[in-house]
Amino acid sequence: MLQGTPGRSTARPITFNFYSAAWQSSYSRHLVVEPRRLQSPKSALDNRSAGLGLSLQHKDSPKARLVTMAAYTKPTEKDYESLVLRLHEIQAVKFGDFKLKSGIQSPVYIDLRAIVSYPDVMQQVAATMWAKVEGCKFDNLCGVPYTALPIATTMSLEHNVPMLMRRKEVKDYGTRKAIEGNVKEGETCLVVEDLVTSGASVMETVDPLKSVGLQVKDVVVLIDREQGGEARLQSHGLQLHSAFPLSLILQVLVSHKLVDEALANKVRAFIADNQVGTQQSNQAPAPAAAAKPKRQSYEQRAEVAKNAVSKQLLNLMAKKKTNLAIAADVASTKQLLALADQVGPHICVFKTHVDILDTWNAEVQGELQSLAEKHDFLIFEDRKFADIGSTVVAQYSGGLYRIADWAHITNAHLVPGPGIIQGLKQVGLEKGRGLLLLAEMSSKGHLATGSYTQAVAAAAEEHQDFVAGFISQTPSSWQPQSSPGLIHMTPGVQLAKGGDNLGQQYNTPQSVIGGAGSDVIIVGRGIYGASDPRETAQQYQEAGWSAYLASVSA
Repeated sequence: MLQGTPGRSTARPITFNFYSAAWQSSYSRHLVVEPRRLQSPKSALDNRSAGLGLSLQHKDSPKARLVTMAAYTKPTEKDYESLVLRLHEIQAVKFGDFKLKSGIQSPVYIDLRAIVSYPDVMQQVAATMWAKVEGCKFDNLCGVPYTALPIATTMSLEHNVPMLMRRKEVKDYGTRKAIEGNVKEGETCLVVEDLVTSGASVMETVDPLKSVGLQVKDVVVLIDREQGGEARLQSHGLQLHSAFPLSLILQVLVSHKLVDEALANKVRAFIADNQVGTQQSNQAPAPAAAAKPKRQSYEQRAEVAKNAVSKQLLNLMAKKKTNLAIAADVASTKQLLALADQVGPHICVFKTHVDILDTWNAEVQGELQSLAEKHDFLIFEDRKFADIGSTVVAQYSGGLYRIADWAHITNAHLVPGPGIIQGLKQVGLEKGRGLLLLAEMSSKGHLATGSYTQAVAAAAEEHQDFVAGFISQTPSSWQPQSSPGLIHMTPGVQLAKGGDNLGQQYNTPQSVIGGAGSDVIIVGRGIYGASDPRETAQQYQEAGWSAYLASVSA
């Protein structure tokens, strides 16, 4: 095996390939060294005196080895300018009229996926980003999937820094790991991203890294759109190091007459009008006032909640510092009760599907209620009532399960109309129960959208004495916003984004609480399928609570 140790050079980045012949019994065989790619050859050759300090070591390997090494100096202003022009040339930065994922029209579109087809650009990108974090201390690095993965790989190879990989879709088989690689608890990981707008995608990688015991302090990004992402990451204790603010890219392109001043001003206005977490207005700015939190705290909302369960739950979450609900979708009563005892200290809600259990009787009901009292959580029977009023009255109050007797919360579809609320209210209101309406679902292709969601929201507003809130996905996008006393719970949450083969779509605690504006994260297999449900529940509790704290202080 041939190993090389690069020294420092004042030249621009140079990469050499070192080939060794199949050495036999001695070191006397020839070594062929030839440049694979030489940027700015003259400057490199003129600075040979600074040179690359090489130390070669023979490791008794009979096979040839290929080693790629690089020596870097901090890019100059000219280097940055050159890269901006190259990104524009390969159409990684485009101008026109583009519809973004959020649905709004933008005069600028940044698509850095294109750089994988241009090795020279990839190398320049990696070198430029590396220069931004040379003074930072980290043990390994991890790219945000997917566009930043090849960038992180290039940085890892060029600088011999171990790399970790986050799975965007965590599999339901095998190790079920969200983070792949040689993970050592307590080490510090550098997060590598291609583009930052709100910082949400960065947090979707940071949270899983922290969940396996890694520290994350720094994030390096090629382009910062300057729409509030840096401030958001700072609120999570993360320092953003950007190679290019979008304003600098505009400045370079205008100076080279590739973008005219009118278009540049249009982009600047778009960025100013579309800051993350702010509302812009065409009116003159009002006098400075104390900054208001992005959302009210749980305690503040408890004061205005009209349903007894909603008020109780909001206060419970604030006192216990958890917004985690577990979906205990297990078939064994023994497993159900054991799980409740294990995760009880870390949850606010224990969600059941009583009709899939192998046993249900008064004794089991009593044990579950005792555990709820012991660990201070509410019981939510995920019954999803969907029949006419008279039928749901009988289903809720009687039958084998007598749900209203023990479940603090249940839920219903509004497909039969508002009569279903009246029917359930006849049974549950006097018992101090609460109802969640299914406004949106987490399964792929669901039909609970648009006018249906709006009708559900309106019905809840009319029945706040009994309706405690919703099962929802994107409450922050609802217009108008629901009353603060109504709680939003979101299922389909894991520490890493993804999906399963049955159409379930998973989001992270950060994206659900911080991005979508929900209140409670519902986690199922991610906890009860873990080797240590108690420890995993604690990880979700911490992730969910951190996201909540950031959202009320943003």
